[in-house]
Amino acid sequence: TKKHPLSVNRFLLKRVCVCLSVSLTVVVPGDPIAAHVGSTVIVPCWISPPENAEALEIRWYRHDQFSNPVLLYNHGKLQDVQEEPYRNRTSLALRSDQSGGLKDGDVSLRLEKLRVQDDGSFRCYVSGESAYDSREVVLKITGSAPVLFPKPLDDGRVNISCRSRGWYPEPSVSWTSDDGRAFRPGGSSHSRGADEMFSVHSWTAVSLSDAQLVSCSVSLRTGELKEGRLHIQGSLFSVWSWIQSSTPHAGTCSVGVELPEYVQEQYGGPTETVSEAPGAYDSCSGSHAAGAASYETASTLHSHPDLKVSKDCKTVRDSEDYQHTGEGFPFQLCAFGAQRFTSGRHYWEVELAHSPNPPKNFWIIGVVKHGHFTARDRSALTPSNGFWFLCSDGPHGFYTNTEPSIRFSLTPRPERLGVLFDYDDGLLSFYNVKESTHLLTISSRFSESVVPLFNPGAGDPSPLRILDCPKPITNTFHI
Repeated sequence: TKKHPLSVNRFLLKRVCVCLSVSLTVVVPGDPIAAHVGSTVIVPCWISPPENAEALEIRWYRHDQFSNPVLLYNHGKLQDVQEEPYRNRTSLALRSDQSGGLKDGDVSLRLEKLRVQDDGSFRCYVSGESAYDSREVVLKITGSAPVLFPKPLDDGRVNISCRSRGWYPEPSVSWTSDDGRAFRPGGSSHSRGADEMFSVHSWTAVSLSDAQLVSCSVSLRTGELKEGRLHIQGSLFSVWSWIQSSTPHAGTCSVGVELPEYVQEQYGGPTETVSEAPGAYDSCSGSHAAGAASYETASTLHSHPDLKVSKDCKTVRDSEDYQHTGEGFPFQLCAFGAQRFTSGRHYWEVELAHSPNPPKNFWIIGVVKHGHFTARDRSALTPSNGFWFLCSDGPHGFYTNTEPSIRFSLTPRPERLGVLFDYDDGLLSFYNVKESTHLLTISSRFSESVVPLFNPGAGDPSPLRILDCPKPITNTFHI
């Protein structure tokens, strides 16, 4: 039977109204996302109001390359259809620690090993059965934030090194004090890498009486500027940096190990022989560890009973039976390194992410005086009581246990943390290994035996794993 034309029109109109009533809105930041060459960046994009995106098509692409995307998620999984320069460099990621991921409509892009060619716009496209939307995000590839590193001199002054990379064209460098006085640099050098980007290294020497704060600024004639600042507070050097722009292994590597380049950069200077670390009783193997390179493990003798330590003593996590009250960080869940240090420089790395899980939210890594194995409440865990560490406390951010404490945020969260412990010079430095960046240096005086400190926190899906030390390749390293 034929339907009346008016009935057909009403039917079509009803279908159109149903389609138009289903909305999908994609939201992205209004300002450009700034990142530097070689780093990892999260490009945020999400659906508002939140809705489950697991069954939707999510497509990130550039310019007019819709059919040749940067990343394509469809039919519940990532598809092997991708612009070649982005292969093995992209994934979907959480835009914040509080994000619920795809289930909450978070379709953010994670882009690794940034290149100069990544500068420009990226389009976030989300499509369902009856609606779609897209928005454009601008990624600005800039020079890295200056990293400042202090080194005491014999005459009482402090030599401060400033390094930054990923600039084009060649940048200029300036030094100032907290009251705006200019410092004359002791020297500066520029180099150009295979990626055509410039790196800069400058240094200056200041007296502790000259300033409480020293600033190193790297800038271009176009107005782009990044500044790193170093506060000098008694025995503590706290380092952080931020942007001011006009446009929006864990083995202890004691002897004969080539340190990562970004660790060597903090020490610019002559070659120096590294002293051999003293042997330590390894409770896992029952052997006396001594030799050219000593491999760090967690000692089961003094670990908290609510910790689960692997047979090789390299993986530590909270046990299944541990009942965390949820009130504050579980400072008592400590494991301690099997090796003791009384001199020399020592380097180890700790893995904080286990695929496919995100990086850990909760952990403590540092050093502690040997014998101080009873971890109590936070107020007792101070340098004066023999504890020195960096803490990641989930939504409360990152902080040191120094007096006063230094609090800061890190994005993205470290997936692997490097620790360089210099017993003789009294320096404990932390590095984001994957990003090849120096995070923070604590300066103090160490006495008696000191051992590594590990606390995996509670509730994270990923454990904390001490990585094997790189293979010894030489009798010296450059500092």
